[in-house]
Amino acid sequence: MSDTKKFLLPEDRMPKAWYNLAADLPAPLPPPLHPGTGQPIGPDDLSPIFPMAVIMQEVSTERWIDIPEPVRDVYKLWRPAPLIRAERLEKALGTPARIYFKYEGVSPSGSHKPNTSVPQAFYNKQEGVKRLTTETGAGQWGSSLAFAASLYGLEVEVYMVKISYNQKPYRRALMETYGAKCIPSPSPLTNAGRAILERFPESNGSLGIAISEAVEMAAQRDDTKYALGSVLNHVLLHQTIIGEEAMMQMEMAGDKPDVIVAATGGGSNFAGLAFPYIREKLKGDKVRIVAVEPANCPTLTKGVYAYDFGDTGHLTPLVKMHTLGSTFMPPGFHAGGLRYHGMAPMVSHVKELGLIEAKAFQQIECFTAGVQFARAEGIVPAPESTHAVKGAIDEALRCKAEGKAETILFNLSGHGHFDMQAYTDYFAGKLMDVPYDQDALDEALASLPKVAAE
Repeated sequence: MSDTKKFLLPEDRMPKAWYNLAADLPAPLPPPLHPGTGQPIGPDDLSPIFPMAVIMQEVSTERWIDIPEPVRDVYKLWRPAPLIRAERLEKALGTPARIYFKYEGVSPSGSHKPNTSVPQAFYNKQEGVKRLTTETGAGQWGSSLAFAASLYGLEVEVYMVKISYNQKPYRRALMETYGAKCIPSPSPLTNAGRAILERFPESNGSLGIAISEAVEMAAQRDDTKYALGSVLNHVLLHQTIIGEEAMMQMEMAGDKPDVIVAATGGGSNFAGLAFPYIREKLKGDKVRIVAVEPANCPTLTKGVYAYDFGDTGHLTPLVKMHTLGSTFMPPGFHAGGLRYHGMAPMVSHVKELGLIEAKAFQQIECFTAGVQFARAEGIVPAPESTHAVKGAIDEALRCKAEGKAETILFNLSGHGHFDMQAYTDYFAGKLMDVPYDQDALDEALASLPKVAAE
């Protein structure tokens, strides 16, 4: 094993193509369905809200999709991202395991999200789009799209889940610094927002509601498209640069992971690290791949695998995924990027195929793990990323108990510099493990579209 702590790829070794897991799936992904007809949708059905280049990536089954050179030039602002050996954490835990993390917090917005916001902004600009709408939970996606759009001269309107809008003012300030307009959701600006406010005037909002608002606004203007930061195939595709880099860097370290760990909300940072390793698992590698999620919004561990809407207002196509029901309102916990009612269809699919495992953790134990990591390695993880830290620590302690020197690789998907109120609440004892409402979950699942039962 190398004594090196940081494994840095030179820019000329940055991957030139994204990896598309759809090419290697042992069973094809169930197709998205038109909510009106129940029939599979085609590219034309998506053209009102997405540029055609993105739509073609969404439906592609090609194994490798070239990263445009202008996109790679922007990526060079922070990529290749470092792979780091967490040796001080290993010593603090007293584990024989070797722990590595891929650090995506080096991007301008502090998370993995620009890996997809940059190409999405690029493709929209190429097709003459002037304006983008989107939603954001904790703000990582909103700030990343604001950053990318500023590079291409695009206007951006971000519908931010209201609980996060209030909890994370510095995320909002970052979006505005990049030139975006940030609106708390649900808002009175859209039919979807007004409908929710009429029923629940004090609603904290959800990603499903914010998606409805952003899609509704995009569909009203010909010069406007919608951009999504997770869930869909093209987003997961763009994130695979994480895993492709990590594979080369693990080779530089003279090591190979036995366990892969990443947090899952909509599925993008998990897919980014895990999908290239799933490719190798399908070839015979014995690597375990563990998706970790919040116990307050447990889509993979408690959700139903069924066709459902991606948004609360039912404006999107139906996709087959692990879902808690499109009307489910998760509690207002701090990991706002993990508060989505559904899981990416492709992540859900590989879970159904038995290629990955899933675990759920409470937020206090995740923040405890995040603080332990920060005190050992010096990096303050984003609330979402603390779930991956917790998962990696649990695997390391298992190795300690079993006397096994396994190699653990996890994705530290972003830093928490704009989310310090979460840590302030943790240290003040104000953070609570608020359980989800089982009755509300049962009601949401009872309202799944009819096709789900067919």
